[in-house]
Amino acid sequence: MNDIVVLVKASLNPDMVRVGSDGSIDLASIPLKISDIDRNAVEEAVRLKEVLGGKLYAISILTWGPVASRMKDLKLAVQEALAKGVDEAFVVADDSLTPGDQATTASAVKEVLSKEGIKPALILAGEATIDEVTSQVPGRLAALLGYQYLSFVRKLELSGGKIIAERDLEDYIEVVEADLPAVISVTQEINEPRPPTLLQIRRASRKPIKELRAGDLPGIQMPLRKILGIKGIQVTRKQVIIEGSSMEEIADKLIDALIQEGVLKI
Repeated sequence: MNDIVVLVKASLNPDMVRVGSDGSIDLASIPLKISDIDRNAVEEAVRLKEVLGGKLYAISILTWGPVASRMKDLKLAVQEALAKGVDEAFVVADDSLTPGDQATTASAVKEVLSKEGIKPALILAGEATIDEVTSQVPGRLAALLGYQYLSFVRKLELSGGKIIAERDLEDYIEVVEADLPAVISVTQEINEPRPPTLLQIRRASRKPIKELRAGDLPGIQMPLRKILGIKGIQVTRKQVIIEGSSMEEIADKLIDALIQEGVLKI
């Protein structure tokens, strides 16, 4: 039971969001990319694999559909993990599971582990994904598996079959110890992900990626949420031009305008 699993999400790329004139956002037009903090999780999983000596698996659950137009992005995200040192990957892609939610993702990961007979000592994930930032999936998965759960880990060591971790709780750093098996969510401070070499990228194309559908996972929880629409925040500027014959006059007019707007109070 020295295997490690790392969760990899193909997230909506926030840098590629386009807001329409009416504030609407077309989710289907936003490309997917590997979630940034998942890169840190993969890097840490590769390091820990050298300590535990087992296999390293990646599991990715497609959250955003339709599957036909998303599979390329999903596989690119998984292949990046394979190039960084993951041995084998499993992807779950089914239109009945999109748009997914955190409970569905956690249950899907649990079902993949059960179906494939994988009993990992460690499961690593990013502290949050870049598209929804809920930080729920690792905790939900730990509850389903009955594993120890450590969140927001910024430093991690294995000693005597135990985990010694530093947790970033914003106001202070907490040092905790836990037994294996465990689910751990990591922060970006835990490491600096290394880009894969050309040789690693070429080798990744020969590593196995097993595709699964909802019908292959009988215990999966179907999505409960329904996305009715998403609106982008639009800021309308007043475009007020302040003129004057001198800087002092312009400054006085600007102060008067800010007072009228309630920005400044005398």
